[in-house]
Amino acid sequence: MSLVHEGTNQYQNFIDGRFTDGAGGTIDVLNPATEEVLASVPNSSAAIVDEAVEAARRAQPAWEKLPAIERAGHLRAIAARLREHVEELAQVITREQGKILPLARVEVNFTADYMDYMAEWARRIEGEIIPSDQTGESIFLMRKAIGVVAGILPWNFPFFLIARKMAPALVTGNTVVIKSSEETPINAFAFAKFVAESDLPAGVFNLVSGTGADTGAPLASHSDVGMVSFTGSVATGTRIMEAAAKNLSRVNLELGGKAPAIVLADADLDLAAKAIYDSRVINTGQVCNCAERVYVQKDVADAFIDRISALMRGTRYGDPMADEDLQMGPLVNEVGLTKVAEMVNTASREGAEVITGGAIADRGRGFHYEPTVLANCTSDMEIMRKEIFGPVLPIQTVDSAEEAVALANDSEYGLTSSLYTNDLNTAFRVVRDLQYGETYINRENFEAMQGFHAGRRKSGIGGADGKHGLYEYTETQVVYLKHG
Repeated sequence: MSLVHEGTNQYQNFIDGRFTDGAGGTIDVLNPATEEVLASVPNSSAAIVDEAVEAARRAQPAWEKLPAIERAGHLRAIAARLREHVEELAQVITREQGKILPLARVEVNFTADYMDYMAEWARRIEGEIIPSDQTGESIFLMRKAIGVVAGILPWNFPFFLIARKMAPALVTGNTVVIKSSEETPINAFAFAKFVAESDLPAGVFNLVSGTGADTGAPLASHSDVGMVSFTGSVATGTRIMEAAAKNLSRVNLELGGKAPAIVLADADLDLAAKAIYDSRVINTGQVCNCAERVYVQKDVADAFIDRISALMRGTRYGDPMADEDLQMGPLVNEVGLTKVAEMVNTASREGAEVITGGAIADRGRGFHYEPTVLANCTSDMEIMRKEIFGPVLPIQTVDSAEEAVALANDSEYGLTSSLYTNDLNTAFRVVRDLQYGETYINRENFEAMQGFHAGRRKSGIGGADGKHGLYEYTETQVVYLKHG
């Protein structure tokens, strides 16, 4: 099956069970490794958003009335189709987003696994029976669908985030309108083709593409949208929250991070260096839970910096469609490349030492940056406080675990964190004191679908995955039943 509409590289929105042209012009999609124009996609207008939301609104009551296990069956059927086309989908993702092919394959398989996992909750969505103060009365707490959910996607894991927003919404009885990222929309249209070929009722899943201003804003502010789930920047998340507030619509926001990695003197330095390296170069450092800064105890600082610098220096990177034996691809666009370069240049002027890297890579075309290690960083530097979203690792030396924790917590973000130590008491003490939604101990930063991926402070509101992520897509109704 071709994942591109036959004879053209132009795509259509998917609304009410069929592909349809959008109004509002088009957006060119680039391959970030080569700067080649891959396709054009609709820049959907507010009128198109209205059509998609109305289709979801009409379909929702009948969808919610289906037994949850039937709703789950539709998710499983789509997941099975994804597994039949892993390689084709991975290549679509790599071309438009720039991640290496092995990681793109992981993303496709993880997406299918996630849909199956959420489908398993169909028989596990639970209410409560609450004791009453009155004789002859029972109190029941029931979980119900919210209605229409809007899912606004990022570009870094664009395929998986469709499932992260769609699967829990659908299994709990909601219908969805997904807005793809303008940077990486093609994979979402490929997903929609599988939906179109499935038995999913029309209007349950809808897809529109476009910019944040032209498409995302009218979707977030739509009066018939009961919840907006968004993954992306703090600035955009703030605007979405303001738009949703007009209707008092719920929001579920994952807004980035500045994940600290703490390396103590008793740590296994080889393990720490490899895990932090893997957590820094994954997807070219463009992951919200990437290790974004390191606090290493001074007794082992030189040894750790030597190890991590050797790994970063040896990174194989380039065009992932031209060479599969890579560890890293390009940044997603020129804006991101320029931002990373400016942050490194600023840090260097402020006194950080460039151990390796430190420049835009000479790779001809494409948005490539050298894997970079910065030593002698201090807590007042921008590079230690602002999200980098690129293959750059700033390192600060500390005297103690207590100092490391204090510096780690001194942040506007609070998504993920990590710790490297062989002392169990120290580990539990640091976990107690860290103010982060997730902490990884002696391993890479990568969450499990059965956990709960949620942050504090400006890292967001609400969370995803597991039971708690599923229940984000429900409302409660308490019933007081008076009987004999």
